[in-house]
Amino acid sequence: MPVYRDEAIVLRAQKLGESDRIVTLLTRGHGRVRGVARGVRKTSSRIGARLEPFSHVDVQLYEGRSLDTVTQVESIAAHGAVLSSDYPRWTAGTAMLETAERLTPEEREPSVPQFALLVAGLRSLVAKDHDPGLILDAYLLRSLAIAGWSPSFDDCARCGAPGPHRAVSIPSGGVVCPSCRPPGSAAPSAATVLLLGALLSGDWPVADASESRERREASGVVAAYLQWHLERGLRSLPLVDRASDA
Repeated sequence: MPVYRDEAIVLRAQKLGESDRIVTLLTRGHGRVRGVARGVRKTSSRIGARLEPFSHVDVQLYEGRSLDTVTQVESIAAHGAVLSSDYPRWTAGTAMLETAERLTPEEREPSVPQFALLVAGLRSLVAKDHDPGLILDAYLLRSLAIAGWSPSFDDCARCGAPGPHRAVSIPSGGVVCPSCRPPGSAAPSAATVLLLGALLSGDWPVADASESRERREASGVVAAYLQWHLERGLRSLPLVDRASDA
């Protein structure tokens, strides 16, 4: 059977039988794939620890009809060991892994931008570059943008009227001008809208200088926008610990 090698992030691991696992991987060149790792739950396994969620690995598999089979694994970065000791960062990372899986619905369909974004997001969490809630919200907005649902936090999402605008309409795709504002639109503070735009564009000086109230408002908007496009929320998102927000 065809054998291939790729760089991957482990998204999920499930028990199979007495000693095997099914691992879900987001790979650089082959998209999301699922593979069987045989014998990795045995104490004698040399690769079991390399196939835990958050692991960044170089992996070799051979293709199967429904599931591929993992044959070799080399560790690039074991993020799980670091994140497990920091609950806010671990919960933020868990939400990122679930989002990556949900936004790559077709197996074996390459999405290099989604892979690169996840790698960068996990590295930022481990390095403690920014508050974990900010990293998560920036990741969610950018992953949605890569999937084709980029929100607008400056010009009107409906008519394109130049901003800034205050009202936010989730179904419309972002901020809306007074003429386009539909009933039920949210009205976050101007600082929150500025923060949302900074998270989407990667303006970290603005994001890092934000206050806790703005971060909470922004997180609510991001969660609502994500749920609207995924048609249901993430299981892991309510568990995210935002206590470290400034």
